[in-house]
Amino acid sequence: MDGDVAVGVKRGSDELNMYSSSPNSMTANGSDSKKQRLDESPPSRVLHIRKLPNEVSETEVIALGLPFGKVTNILMLKGKNQAFLELGTEEAAITMVNYYTAVTPQVRNTPVFIQYSNHKELKTDSALNQRAQAVLQAVSAVQDGSSPSSDPGVLDLAPPPSPVLRIIIDNMFYPVTLDVLQQIFSKFGTVMKIITFTKNNQFQALLQFSDPVNAQQAKLSLDGQNIYNSCCTLRIDFSKLVNLNVKYNNDKSRDYTRPDLPTGDGESANKDHSLLGAISPLSAAAAAAAAAGRVALSGSGVSGVLLASNLNEEMVTPQSLFTLFGVYGDVQRVKILYNKKDSALIQLSDGNQAQLAMSHLNGQKVFGKVMRVTLSKHQTVALPREGLDDQLLTKDFSGSPLHRFKKPGSKNFQNIFPPSATLHLSNVRDGVGEDDLRLLFSNSGGTVKAFKFFQDRKMALIQMTSVEEAIQTLIDLHNYDMGGNHHLKVSFSKSTI
Repeated sequence: MDGDVAVGVKRGSDELNMYSSSPNSMTANGSDSKKQRLDESPPSRVLHIRKLPNEVSETEVIALGLPFGKVTNILMLKGKNQAFLELGTEEAAITMVNYYTAVTPQVRNTPVFIQYSNHKELKTDSALNQRAQAVLQAVSAVQDGSSPSSDPGVLDLAPPPSPVLRIIIDNMFYPVTLDVLQQIFSKFGTVMKIITFTKNNQFQALLQFSDPVNAQQAKLSLDGQNIYNSCCTLRIDFSKLVNLNVKYNNDKSRDYTRPDLPTGDGESANKDHSLLGAISPLSAAAAAAAAAGRVALSGSGVSGVLLASNLNEEMVTPQSLFTLFGVYGDVQRVKILYNKKDSALIQLSDGNQAQLAMSHLNGQKVFGKVMRVTLSKHQTVALPREGLDDQLLTKDFSGSPLHRFKKPGSKNFQNIFPPSATLHLSNVRDGVGEDDLRLLFSNSGGTVKAFKFFQDRKMALIQMTSVEEAIQTLIDLHNYDMGGNHHLKVSFSKSTI
């Protein structure tokens, strides 16, 4: 057993020497050498974190793991800018590594590297590690909802005073919408109400969780983080209020527990949306997806081309990839590789869309195989010369009418969610009933578990038995012709029925 345990600092150092013997072997998360190294070390709930910035705090390292589950131990090796982080379960560690393979983790705007450790657990009884243990004890108390018994001087973690956070956004070079805040903060618990306002020329928000413990976790994890690379910095404090009174549901305030509230004086969101559209309409959603995993996004200068691999070459077509990746961005071109038909290049409109698609689709099961998605070195996907592509492996979709994000201010910008078993259907034709839709989706090879029409019967939710089935039916039935010029629109929903 002892061989599987990292004790104090010394044993940790042995492992570090083993990794650092080849300093150039890992250039970036997601590189080939990284994948190879991940393959060499089997999954473990102990993760090895490298290239941490100087003076990084234990709290910041623990915060990397918080969104994925309980953090049970930490070992800081400050002289080497490295740390070991132990999560409560192997499953949580696998989720964390998979997420950060798709989106580079950053601490204080510096990319860091995360991989499985050779150790199965950490034993940290070293006197050098007492401070880290005290911080961890305090954080665990927050996670468990009890009051920490650690030295109060280590970390300001008294029992949380309020479920309401006051959020100030510094360096606000991009607009931050109420929906973006909801996506970021709901990673830590149920967000009940949000009110946004401008005070002293600063954008601020009050956000109420259902539980003060969730508010404390969110503050611990997100305070000081950037939503976008190098800007839109979150400054978070507890509010003196313990309950928010929301009168209207609009783009400035919302009570998620009361969808029946009026919209108020008819303030529209157009102003914000046109501004978003002018910058890069998907960047807000991309930032939300990334910040929900506590990562800053570097949208600028990133290629808009993705490489998808481990595809089912019997089933995959340019059209199916266009439909699936089109949920997260406007796909311009798709090329299935001639000599490697289980891989394809997908070109989106910009780097933000590519990162958004990658963070949501990497690791999803498509046509029975777990798809891998990484950023490609290519800047564009070249079209074949006339008459050379006899197998129709490359397709140009730039003129497609099916792009979801072409119109600035489109509602589609607000409805970008990870793949889920529940699908949102819209543009349902008059006279088409529940039985018709259940039959249509069952014929596509899935099993319908639940169904619910919205009041106007033009929209509905349909729940399949698995995320894989939902992906399959979305690929098959998005834009399905229901007759009378009604094409069914299908997207992933955040709701369950």
